[in-house]
This record gives sequence, C-alpha cells and structure tokens, in this order.
Amino acid sequence: MQNIRLTLEYDGTRYLGWQRPIRNNAARTVSYKLSEVLRRMTGESPILNCAAKTEPGVHALAQEVSFQTSCTASPEEFVEYLNTYLPQDIAIRRACQMPERFRADLNAKSRTYIYHLCILPVQDIFKRQYALHQFPSPDAALMQQAALPLIGKHDFKYFTSGHTKKNTKKELFDMQIDTTPEKISLTLTADDFLPKMPRLIIGTLLDIGLGIRRKDTIEDVLTGVQAPSLPCDPKGLFLKHVFY
Repeated sequence: MQNIRLTLEYDGTRYLGWQRPIRNNAARTVSYKLSEVLRRMTGESPILNCAAKTEPGVHALAQEVSFQTSCTASPEEFVEYLNTYLPQDIAIRRACQMPERFRADLNAKSRTYIYHLCILPVQDIFKRQYALHQFPSPDAALMQQAALPLIGKHDFKYFTSGHTKKNTKKELFDMQIDTTPEKISLTLTADDFLPKMPRLIIGTLLDIGLGIRRKDTIEDVLTGVQAPSLPCDPKGLFLKHVFY
C-alpha cells in the first residue's frame, strides 16, 4: 500500500469548492474531478485528505492532498496520468510517497491564504477573474492597524459561517497587507481556518479601509458585540501555501 501526496493548483472559478455533499452538486467540485481520474487510473476509490477545503470560487496555488492506494504506479506516473486526464483548470505539480501515517489534513502546521485587490481606475480585463476591483483604494495602513487584534490565538466563532463542528479556537500567526501602485495583497497565515474565516476577516477589513466601519470593529466582532461584514468576493482568494 502506497501513501501518495499530491501538490496541485486549480482555478476555482467554475467549481463549488474542494468538496460538497454527494446530494449537492458534488460533480462540480475539485475533489470529484480528481477522484474520478484516480478511480480510472487505480481501479479504486481512494479517500482524499486535503489540507484546506477551499470554498466555491476560491483558487489554490498549492493545495496538498494525500491518499492511500494499492496501485504500484510511481509518483511520476501519477503526475503524468492525472495531468493528461484532469480538466485544464486543475494541475498536479508534484507527487511523492509519504510514510504510512502521513495525512495532508492532520499533519499540516499552517495554511496561508492571499487575497488580491486591483486598485487601478480601470481593471485589466485579463486579470479581473482573479482580483477584486476596488477604486478608490481602501486605506491599507488603517486595515493593517485594524488587523492587529486578530494576531494570536482566539476564539474565531464569530468569523465563521456558524455551521462547523471544528474547534473554533485558532491561532493566526501573521497577517500582512502589501501595496503596489496597481494592487493590494492581504496574506493570512494560521494553524487552520474555519469555514469562511478568511473571507469574513478580509470583508470586514475592507469595510474598515473604506471608512464604512470603525477601526475597533475587529475587537467587537471577536467578542460578539458586532457581526462581521459580508464575506469578500472569492475570486481574489488563493490558498497559497501549506507548511508541514
């Protein structure tokens, strides 16, 4: 029995996230597309364990997935076969054999997401699928200050969809907001993220940067005094890196 780890990237535009219940359009998910090709290759239906269950419309630069199989194909053969038969908006970058007890979800130490805002007066039409257009630009320095209370270990139950069985206490290791004349990028790194947590944090910070909400709103949301803003548009959000 082999334990295979895959690193893949995908354009999430036309998918309903990494995974959905079978009764709810499961065929329009990234995990379904990968599972179907693996089934044809191995003759099995392996259980896929992924590092981050990305939401509908969210992209991945480096999603990590592991599965066990009795197929004797080499990692190189997995890469070649999967890239031949997967849709063109999903690509396998690497494959390797891992110890039997490794799981891509349970062994991850941190996950990093990055969100892109285009702040030009007119957005490049060839990039608008992967960045939110926001002009005039929000106040990036104010957003960075407002984000400070998020750093550290907190109960993020008010920064989630409210439909999770996960432990809602998470540790946000870092949050950086970088600017160029063309764009603003927000990078969040945590031990794990709850459903909608990155999008709710970013949506709230955007409202603060635009002057719609006060700088101390983040503290009020953490304590349940106020509700978070609406989630940001998923098209600008990418799963950037998973650290083991």
